[in-house]
Amino acid sequence: MIRRRQFITLLGGAAAALPPVARAQPTMPIVGFLSGASSWEFAHVADAFRQSLADTGFVEGRNVLIEYRWAEGRYDRLPTLVGELIRRGVAVIVATGGVASVLAAKAATTSIPIVFANGGDPVKLGVVERLNRPGGNITGATFFNNALGPKRLQVLRDLAPKAAVIALLVNPANPNTELDVHEIDTAARSLGIRILRVNAGSERDFDQAFATMAEQGVGALVINADAFFFARRDQLIELATRLAVPTIYEQREFATAGGLMSYGASIAEAYRKAGIYTGRILRGEAPGDLPIQQATRFELVINLKAAKALRLEMPPTLLALADEVIE
Repeated sequence: MIRRRQFITLLGGAAAALPPVARAQPTMPIVGFLSGASSWEFAHVADAFRQSLADTGFVEGRNVLIEYRWAEGRYDRLPTLVGELIRRGVAVIVATGGVASVLAAKAATTSIPIVFANGGDPVKLGVVERLNRPGGNITGATFFNNALGPKRLQVLRDLAPKAAVIALLVNPANPNTELDVHEIDTAARSLGIRILRVNAGSERDFDQAFATMAEQGVGALVINADAFFFARRDQLIELATRLAVPTIYEQREFATAGGLMSYGASIAEAYRKAGIYTGRILRGEAPGDLPIQQATRFELVINLKAAKALRLEMPPTLLALADEVIE
């Protein structure tokens, strides 16, 4: 019979004989990727995040794991999803697909670093106190798409100067909505335009929303910035085409998919910046010391094929301002 002391000695000797990799296999850090959107519609921006994370030295499956949670446009699911990530033991939470995701993450933890990529104003929404030195456990990148509503309204007015009533389609579940509506209403009053607010929080609301616009005889339409709307862009473009009024969207992906025009910054660029920050935090930097990154370039994209279908003639001045014209 082997005595206890002999057994411990033998065990220690066996461990010492093991190669270094077998003796110490460090656990890979886990990144929690939380999104209010849908995986199939946001695959290209998720790719941008993974690539920039890899550029910092963290390659998915090699030395970092990524746990994905998608709310599929149902923002009420986000608290449950972020709870799953916290129980999984994530080292960083990347909150994307709308401001609701970072607000859910902020409410759930004050210790796990949070990196966001979305279009809202993080100061106005209470996510951080300052852009240059956010403090706490949160940092990220914003493309300020929600703040561009008044500019989209102006572009639409240049195209349809006789439109007395312009519809604004919003998602009431989006934390940005009331701020956006207030800013667009203020801009509309200065332009002598009446805004018709129309709510749609799910796909089943779309038909009624567009029926209301038709009944009210709107002359143009602004689709507000929202991750759920972005994921349903093909459906929204079809409905807007059927309504037969000039429509402006938040992202170039709407215009390339057949929408009339879009004005906004690149979502993919914000996700790339979030990937870089995630890598830096995994290497030990504090999120509160990393300034919020902001979009600096905004693109106006015009689809002439869509304009022709609507029998619209684009003003030369508007075409001259466009960063991209789709023939």
